[in-house]
Amino acid sequence: MKKRLALIFIVLLLGLIGWQVYERLASSGRPDGRPRGAIPVAVEIAPIQKMTLKDVGSFTGSLEPKSQFIVAPKIAGRLEKLFVKIGDPVKKDQLIAVLENDEFLQQVDQARAELEVAKANFQESRSSLEIAGREFERAKTLRQKKIASESELDAAEAQLTSQQAKHKVAVAQVAQKEAALKAAQVRLSYTQIRASWEDGDDTRVVGERFVDDGAMLAPNASIVSVLDIRTLIGVIYVIERDYSKVRIGQQASVSTDAFPGKTFPGTVVRVAPILKETSREARVEIEVPNPEGLLKPGMFIRVQIEFSRFDEATVVPISAIAKRNGRQGVFQVDMREMTAKFVPVDLGIVNNERAQILTPQITGQVVTLGHHLLEDGSSIILPGGGDARKKPAEKTHGGGMNP
Repeated sequence: MKKRLALIFIVLLLGLIGWQVYERLASSGRPDGRPRGAIPVAVEIAPIQKMTLKDVGSFTGSLEPKSQFIVAPKIAGRLEKLFVKIGDPVKKDQLIAVLENDEFLQQVDQARAELEVAKANFQESRSSLEIAGREFERAKTLRQKKIASESELDAAEAQLTSQQAKHKVAVAQVAQKEAALKAAQVRLSYTQIRASWEDGDDTRVVGERFVDDGAMLAPNASIVSVLDIRTLIGVIYVIERDYSKVRIGQQASVSTDAFPGKTFPGTVVRVAPILKETSREARVEIEVPNPEGLLKPGMFIRVQIEFSRFDEATVVPISAIAKRNGRQGVFQVDMREMTAKFVPVDLGIVNNERAQILTPQITGQVVTLGHHLLEDGSSIILPGGGDARKKPAEKTHGGGMNP
């Protein structure tokens, strides 16, 4: 009986010892009893660098001509001849097309003939006025000598007044017929359709041709479009986040699939004062010189605008940014202790590869891969295996962009 009790006591004692060992192992998470935080985490690191960092916005859009207008007739008529084709250069005031003008020529001839009749009437009235004037002076002299009666003087004066009125009518008729002739000549000139503009280069190009010879045209019917493509306008739309960064005068780099690897300089010339409610975007226009004529209206373009530049900026790879307790930061590496310390940071420019650290000022190395397993002060191990605390001199290589 005593032996059985002793055996039970020994079993209970061993069970208690085993339970305590199990509790310690379960709480530490390691069979050797080391704390969980001491487990080295395999990570990759990269150096904190100083370099020039640019805040560049990337956008897409299309090209439009700097100036575009439609050449159209002011009057109706049959298109007798069209002198230009698509792509032809056009000079200022160049004759583009001619309408059938027989009717308008007839109107000019008629107005000219009516003007000649008016001029003849004018000559007749002037002659009659001179005669009436002489008759009045003679009657006036005779009346002073008591030879002519008062009634004869009155009759001569009435005749003079009548001829003066007729002469004024003749003068007005001449002016009226001259105006009618000029109007007929203006209508005749409308049959010769010219391309005319005020500002810009003296030479432009035909963009589209809408009709052919022989077509019956109504007033303001489109004949051809004339474009100014020596300078093009790149149109992009900017969202609210970038709207405040865009300024008139900023330089832009324009590229298109038509010319891979080639970029064209541009300048921001207009920024819309409003954003569209449907898209929350604002229209931005970029002036792109096109002296060689390589670019064409309607091309799809990619535009990069440099918003700002920071020299000697402190930057880390974008993959080094982590978040702990709602704060963004990086895990700064202590190469002597081979631990990683979480440092909250304020970010500046962030692009697809780099992030700018505004505060605090930090140097050294940061963790770029594996920080999701880290806590503040965690031990780390570098690629290649082994306990980091036993290999503090192991060389690491971090990626980065050359300044």
